Amino acid sequence: MFAGAFVALVTPFQDGEIDFRTLDELIDFQLENGIDGIVPTGTTGECPTLSHEEHKKVIERVVKAVGGQVPVIAGAGSNSTAEAIELAAFSKKVGADATLQVDPYYNKPTQEGFYQHFKAIAEEVDLPVVLYDIPGRCAAGMTAETIIRLADVENIVAIKEATGKLDHVSEISIGCDLTILSGDDSLTLPIASVGGKGVVSVVANIVPADVKAMTDLILEADLVQARQWHKKLFALSKNLLSLATNPIPIKAAMAMLNMCPEEMRLPMVAMDQRKKVCLEKGLQEYGLVS
Repeated sequence: MFAGAFVALVTPFQDGEIDFRTLDELIDFQLENGIDGIVPTGTTGECPTLSHEEHKKVIERVVKAVGGQVPVIAGAGSNSTAEAIELAAFSKKVGADATLQVDPYYNKPTQEGFYQHFKAIAEEVDLPVVLYDIPGRCAAGMTAETIIRLADVENIVAIKEATGKLDHVSEISIGCDLTILSGDDSLTLPIASVGGKGVVSVVANIVPADVKAMTDLILEADLVQARQWHKKLFALSKNLLSLATNPIPIKAAMAMLNMCPEEMRLPMVAMDQRKKVCLEKGLQEYGLVS
């Protein structure tokens, strides 16, 4: 259920407010292009600048718009275990299929703290949990041993792996049966080579069919053909995660493609013009703009 191409959906804004009309259009675009699942209110969805009420409204709107056509993994993480439980419970109430639970950030828990945090969420709310390990964003991350230990907790079913370390992914793959999803588009194929089953993708916001074409081949164990899609997607994927902090580049790209406004909320700011030139060149080389 949680393998394949999942889009880390942006949250569109217009004049400081959530642009729900555009959100619906983006969901329709994803469904029309065969995406395997949708992940709202994550890093790409700018969850840190959504109020709790807005966060819940986006999850509810996405679940309603998707209408059960594909799984919705609702970003419901927090550095407060009680808050994460509340958001996970709300996600279950409105019909989400799973929750994405990021490493608690800023407060830097110990490995036992990580374990107890995720265990508490999984035990309190009867909804599948996708762990999200991204130490570069959170100031601390989990060891493979902690993740393998968490795999024994009922309801913890998958992990979005964003450490950038293939040895770490290998240890997880060898040590447990969690579904491993890449958290970096440029590493989807390398992670697949050691056991990954797909991606929670930023670039899928603009090319969902291409990302799905690659993950379909990965799931068919055809890594030779998947490599051709990896080569096509690589430069664009790197631009979207290296020209500026995500989701600045993807929002700029979507604005260039007339998909949604570039608007973000502070402290995120628009990409500078010099980098936009580089991004637009990448879109041209990919064939998305003339």
